[in-house]
Amino acid sequence: MSHPQQPMMQYQQPAPPPAPENGLGTAGFVLGLLGLLFSFIPIIGVIAWPLVILGLILGLVGLSKANKGQANNKGLAIAGITLSAVGLVVSILWAAVFTKAASDATDAIADLEAQANKESVLVYEITGDAPSATVSYSTFSDSGSSTNDEDVTSFPWTKEFTVKGLFSGGTLTVMTGAEGGTVTCKITVDGVEKKTATGTGAHALASCSNF
Repeated sequence: MSHPQQPMMQYQQPAPPPAPENGLGTAGFVLGLLGLLFSFIPIIGVIAWPLVILGLILGLVGLSKANKGQANNKGLAIAGITLSAVGLVVSILWAAVFTKAASDATDAIADLEAQANKESVLVYEITGDAPSATVSYSTFSDSGSSTNDEDVTSFPWTKEFTVKGLFSGGTLTVMTGAEGGTVTCKITVDGVEKKTATGTGAHALASCSNF
């Protein structure tokens, strides 16, 4: 007597667990590392901005996935966030430095332009008790230059000039005659004394220059 065959039981294999989604955390780490390295390079470091910002975003998303169990590279995501944050700080500091440098350069150019257009009043003065002396003086400015010599027998002696430009100025020297005596030269610019010198004796020289 044959027995009916029992139906065979089929067991369904459990579905394999989903692969961890580590791509975003890894990408955040790579971008953060590259951005941090580039951020220390002047000028070239400008490309660090998009790298560190994108690295920070991807790192945060990767960390969120790791916290939800969807990824298993939590440490790498945290490292990417850290590197991106440091790179962002360095980039901000560079931006502040460049902004300050640009501002200083603009101010310096404006100051040079103001100096180039500024008019100054030079006053040359000779005082002393020498019976006679020879005065040599010069001026130079954007409008040109001039040199003159005068024999002087009475003091005080003064000359006034108006000069204009960044590289403007002049020289003043006085030499006593054979009779000796004392002479003093003085140069003022816009009322401020810039140079003075005194000479005593025969053929003594007093020079006022390099002011």
